Amino acid sequence: MAVYNYDVVVLGSGPAGEGAAMSAAKSGRKVAVVDSRKLVGGNCTHLGTIPSKALRHSVRQILQFNTNPMFRQIGEPRWFSFPDVLKSAELVIDKQVASRTGYYARNRVDVFFGTASFADEHTIEVVTHNGVVEKLVTKQVVVATGSRPYRPADVDFSHPRIYDSDTILNLSHTPRRMIIYGAGVIGCEYASIFSGLGVLVDLIDNRDQLLSFLDDEISDALSYHLRNNNVLIRHNEEYERIEGQDHGVVLHLKSGKKIKADALLWCNGRTGNTDKLALENVGIEANGRGQIAVDQHYRTSVANIYAAGDVIGWPSLASAAYDQGRSAAGSIVEDDSWHFINDVPTGIYTIPEISSIGKNEQELTKEKIPYEVGKAFFKSMARAQISNERVGMLKILFHRETLQILGVHCFGYQASEIVHIGQAIMNQKGEANTIKYFINTTFNYPTMAEAYRVAAFDGLNRLF
Repeated sequence: MAVYNYDVVVLGSGPAGEGAAMSAAKSGRKVAVVDSRKLVGGNCTHLGTIPSKALRHSVRQILQFNTNPMFRQIGEPRWFSFPDVLKSAELVIDKQVASRTGYYARNRVDVFFGTASFADEHTIEVVTHNGVVEKLVTKQVVVATGSRPYRPADVDFSHPRIYDSDTILNLSHTPRRMIIYGAGVIGCEYASIFSGLGVLVDLIDNRDQLLSFLDDEISDALSYHLRNNNVLIRHNEEYERIEGQDHGVVLHLKSGKKIKADALLWCNGRTGNTDKLALENVGIEANGRGQIAVDQHYRTSVANIYAAGDVIGWPSLASAAYDQGRSAAGSIVEDDSWHFINDVPTGIYTIPEISSIGKNEQELTKEKIPYEVGKAFFKSMARAQISNERVGMLKILFHRETLQILGVHCFGYQASEIVHIGQAIMNQKGEANTIKYFINTTFNYPTMAEAYRVAAFDGLNRLF
């Protein structure tokens, strides 16, 4: 058994693991990363954020071609298969892996591929893919093993017609009709992708509203556009059983309904990847969803063991995970890079996309905060008209008296980019974080960012 000594060992090479490893290495620590795959990048690169967003981009291009009259000079509308668009995602994954492999090499971070587990709080055992056991002795550990789809025991995921959000990337055909069980972020994103490919989608939601954490108006807009693209949304439904057949699947609901489709995609929850870590050897206990509790410094109940990313739960976003990993490393090296990650914008890559930060109208009303609303509809924006992306709006919520910006909500073209302008201004001090900033600032014309100025004027005109 080979034995290696390190200052920091990071378990997982997704966004949280990479953030922790790079920060610790740049602070002069000797760092190793362990990943259960044979390539770096984690679930984010191989199964989650990168492939799903690449798929979405390809589908958007197909929709643009099929709906823009100008392209009729080139040819009639065309439909592409799921395997066709998956090829573009595979190219992006390869590029991401190559980039990330280079990061570890340049920063002298050792990478081990295999299954990691705790022998004790300072020792990690790695069983490599060829069966060799290697021992890593370390001062500190960062657990960043990510998550995987939650799989209830009564659903047969070995059936060739039943998929989860990982295995869906192995789909080798385009179903005519698909059931998506679970209408969270992942379920809504895949509903957009498959409906954009012409698939009839039944989206099963066990709540009474899509993505209830969103502003009501944004949630309603998402529902409208999904339905407009042949997605049938069924609220307040729960499965009783899922029956796999030779040429399809039947979903039996507790309400008595039965829905038949060519395939079913399970998108109902995720589980932290902690079951193989032997946490009992160090006295850490994961909750029922495999998640590890941490303090605001991302330290677990064991002083030298930290955790970050999906394995700690909220907000389970790649963007937040990277910063959580960096902050965990900042806590380890005791520099000024540590901060608790709570200023996290929501980015939902449906078609059209959604992004928001801050409070929504429901929250402000409940808290009895006097607020006003400013809106800019994309259909009136020159840049949106030029881009033929007229669906959507920017919505700014601000305090009626102080004019402080309280929330920014965006639905439509480039929403996940546009929201960062509002985020930056909300984080300023004094008058710099009021809606007047957008009135007194000159924006390039025509741009989507100009929507902030339009929304600001709209909001101020509502005051009396």
